[in-house]
Amino acid sequence: MKPVLTIAGSDSGGGAGIQADLKTMEAFGCYGMSVITAVTAQNTRQVWAVRELEAQVVEQQLQAVLSDITPQAVKIGMVYTAENVEVIVRALERWPHGPVVLDPVLVSTSGRALIRREAAEALERLLFPLSDVLTPNLPEAERLLQRCREGNAERQPGEPEREDWGSLQPWTDRQMEQAAVALNERYKTAILLKGGHRAGDASDVLCEDGKLSWFRGERILDRKGSHGTGCTLSTAITCGLAEGRTLKDSVEKARSYLEGALRAAPGLGQGNGPLCHGWRSLEEHVI
Repeated sequence: MKPVLTIAGSDSGGGAGIQADLKTMEAFGCYGMSVITAVTAQNTRQVWAVRELEAQVVEQQLQAVLSDITPQAVKIGMVYTAENVEVIVRALERWPHGPVVLDPVLVSTSGRALIRREAAEALERLLFPLSDVLTPNLPEAERLLQRCREGNAERQPGEPEREDWGSLQPWTDRQMEQAAVALNERYKTAILLKGGHRAGDASDVLCEDGKLSWFRGERILDRKGSHGTGCTLSTAITCGLAEGRTLKDSVEKARSYLEGALRAAPGLGQGNGPLCHGWRSLEEHVI
């Protein structure tokens, strides 16, 4: 059983964040460990409140876990404050660990900010260089690409000739490829650009060392919930890396798992409901 660590926020509704991460790790047969960075009051309809944990508490959690059990891979989600970014960086530099998957959580689906401005800057400056892969969705990619333009007078390699990265809807395949290449060049780490927010299919593109790989998939319509898809996918990828799989293979298996969790969504709540993280066990039980 491979130990895997998630560093993220808590979702009181159980559909995303730490709760979704631990459920996903269990489904992959990994031993889940957690460091909580923030507590949210949320349900399937909205995020009511966000409260960060003090940096000292986050640091103590990290020390307690990493000094005892070495994670074979680490997933980082919601961080929220610059101080917490800094303690995470110090911990990763001090203690041994496996590959790092960073899901740059910026805002909730309902539009609530899940990271402070100074924390987003620290995340980009300090944690991106320590990560093996970033998994932005399209709105997150737009923000990162806009920062690229703001910080550089000249166009980045592979970057489309556009004045504004902030309005790329409806996102063609070519635009996704260009964006993934630009972010790969910018941050010197693999980029999995998730296409779930664009119209049409739900395909993702991976840029690893400048090489592109597409993962094609249909959009699952008329389902009962998709809350926590980003957290679930990035954690599933982390589990694959912990098992020693290649990044490409890890993405393929993670997407297959996520599709099953979406199709089996239990329809809980009055808004965008959770996935069924234990769908494999349910299928085995039925059989």
